Amino acid sequence: MNLPERDARVLWHPYTQALSSPPPLPIVSAEGAYLFTEDGRRILDGISSWWVTLHGHGHPRLVQALARQAKSLDHVLFAGVTHPPAVELAERLSALTGLDRVFYSDNGSTAVEVALKMAFQYWRNRGERRTRFLALDGAYHGDTVGAMSVSGIPLFRDTFRDLLFRVDRFEGSIGDDVAGVLVEPILQGARGMRVHPPAFLAGLAALCREAGTLLIADEVMTGFGRTGRMFACDHAGVRPDILCLAKGLSAGMLPFAATLATEEIFDAFVGDRARTFFHGHSFTGNPLGCAVALESLAIFEEERVLDRVRAIGARLEAGLAPLRGIAEVRGIGAVWAVEVPAAGGYLAEVGPRMAAAALERAVLLRPLGNVLYAMPPYCLADGEADRLARVMVEIVREVLR
Repeated sequence: MNLPERDARVLWHPYTQALSSPPPLPIVSAEGAYLFTEDGRRILDGISSWWVTLHGHGHPRLVQALARQAKSLDHVLFAGVTHPPAVELAERLSALTGLDRVFYSDNGSTAVEVALKMAFQYWRNRGERRTRFLALDGAYHGDTVGAMSVSGIPLFRDTFRDLLFRVDRFEGSIGDDVAGVLVEPILQGARGMRVHPPAFLAGLAALCREAGTLLIADEVMTGFGRTGRMFACDHAGVRPDILCLAKGLSAGMLPFAATLATEEIFDAFVGDRARTFFHGHSFTGNPLGCAVALESLAIFEEERVLDRVRAIGARLEAGLAPLRGIAEVRGIGAVWAVEVPAAGGYLAEVGPRMAAAALERAVLLRPLGNVLYAMPPYCLADGEADRLARVMVEIVREVLR
């Protein structure tokens, strides 16, 4: 019995309809930009395995950092305990972002949950009643209840509407009862890789300052170079009050996340024990995740990674140019997308067709409905970037015929 057959007996996959989806791709190993299947195929990973694998699979420096840390300290609780990797990583993240405090967790949805709870309790600890959140149309912030509440894609949240708290969509003004405004800066991922001008983010930050409320930036997807800058907020020169990080934080090697906040926010939780932020996870501050994240940041500094990101993006943009005029091409950094005319939105039938067509060409792509996009690892060579764009052009032309 092969791997997909064994899988079909016991597993339940995310975002997958078991009755209509093809058998899962049986991956047994990976290296660099490539995945290797049980039957010997070599597949180009065009989406960094769901946007997480920054430097490629099995990067030697990350593997060595993981092994070194595992030999000395694999895990310890983080309530009332600390350790060198957690402190060192927090120092590095603080220096990179200009934010003072780092709260560790384990995934992007949780990083957003932490931010929402942090913002809500911040105002309560200050004795102010601010209970409402604002978010953007088409937002996606995760699949836990709070993250779903602030998300704006009906397909992912409507089934659970009775569980969700009230969130209003930003319409240009901010009331004095708003606890925070949550935004995917510059690039909205699940909405279809929609790009916003830096001026929009800068204007939103100015409105938050005028209203005296908190700006919460969800950089779970956009952080660590995806948009060509270390953080998407850098495009607009904006420092949020709270910043959510995950996915690329550990370069895809381990589930790991962080929520960063200003010292002013942290100070509101200091004092009486009742002011404590009662939130935590068994794997908060996991030493292995911290060590790998530190090594990833060192790779950024020592290997001119952002230059490589911009070079990959330039080749993808140039390679997709033949599609302009017959489909909408958009992107930023090393994230590029093509939206083909098709009905159905996220459930558009053209999506699975494009995914299958890519796999026939030994490329892993996972369209967002009628939006075909690439978000490759930063180890991608020039020829591989050209090939990725060429495959996307072939697929779009094929489906449009």
